[in-house]
Amino acid sequence: MNKILELREKRAKLWEATKAFLDSRRSENGLLSAEDTEQYERMETDVINLGKEIDRLERQATLDLELSKATTNAIKNKPNSTIGDDKTGRASNEYKEAFWKAMRNKNNYNFQNALQIGTDSEGGYLVPDEFERTLVESLREENIFRQFAKVITTSTGDKKIPVVVSKGTASWVDEEGPIPESDDAFGQVSIGAYKLATMIKVSEELLNDSVFNLEDYISKEFARRIGSKEEESFFIGDGVGKPTGIFNATGGAELGITASTQSTIKLDEIIDLFYSLKSPYRKKAIFVMNDLTVKAIRKLKDGNGQYLWQPSVKMGEPDTVLNRPVKTSTYVPTIAAGAKTIAFGDFNYYWVADRQGRSFQRLNELYAATGQVGFKATQRVDGKLILPEAIKTLQMKA
Repeated sequence: MNKILELREKRAKLWEATKAFLDSRRSENGLLSAEDTEQYERMETDVINLGKEIDRLERQATLDLELSKATTNAIKNKPNSTIGDDKTGRASNEYKEAFWKAMRNKNNYNFQNALQIGTDSEGGYLVPDEFERTLVESLREENIFRQFAKVITTSTGDKKIPVVVSKGTASWVDEEGPIPESDDAFGQVSIGAYKLATMIKVSEELLNDSVFNLEDYISKEFARRIGSKEEESFFIGDGVGKPTGIFNATGGAELGITASTQSTIKLDEIIDLFYSLKSPYRKKAIFVMNDLTVKAIRKLKDGNGQYLWQPSVKMGEPDTVLNRPVKTSTYVPTIAAGAKTIAFGDFNYYWVADRQGRSFQRLNELYAATGQVGFKATQRVDGKLILPEAIKTLQMKA
């Protein structure tokens, strides 16, 4: 924890030095020489790298805390009570043991019987309940979108979400005059489940090595592949065979402001984007953009000479722009003509729907010639912005 605080303080001091350097080397027209630009970018890169290291250490601290918790419960025997596994279905120890023996191809008839709990139409085995939660947590760490979106779990079929399209109003009326009717109008958004799949290959030597942690490897590799593809779709997906992203023209966020140029973003345009969002949504709103866009706006100042971008100095607090958190993703479009490059809003109105029952299937024959075993991993997920007005975007001039 002290290391994280030390790095935050170091990053803050380095950013102050970077700003001082920028202010002292600007010419009368506000430009830097080629040498000064190179020096500034090196200093800025150090600030960015320190931020990434802080994020890694905080995730590690969170994981260490989780792993430090007791793995067993205290013995609390009661007279005439039976000691045993009180969990049932896919959460039972029998099912978990059978599942991982199946993945390592160490089945017997007892284990096959245990795996009959639940159904999977694609011929694989449904992931044990506790392991499924491990996958969800792994996806949350790998996919930043899940950190601030609303995540729900569905069972089967589409989920219909009622949405108020327009609200009724009150009217001034004369004494004993008729009161006009004014009803709310309701609509609905349907969230389904699109299939995501990946093939994981493991050598037979590793599988036969008792030291190799198959559970840990599969969960991390699954999170890396599926989480990356999820995040891409949640931002720029077109809704065809995949979720609808917030930057998509149809079903995405509303346009807040259009920049005056194709390649630069001005301070006034960031402020206009901020106030294009209705006040109730601004209370929980965040900025989301690409790292390259952050780099472009890092030099902007407000009317008081304060830089728009401010680094975080406390654990758990993100960097800010206009006192609102800033998140970055490689899947947010970069600055280019006509591109939507910044989103600002309350991302709780983007719903991620996980279909219960992730599935793994061991494939013994497909890669037998190369001495490998395949593992097919699938899950079903959808994502939609429930209220488009809850998120506004900044679009570059076409």
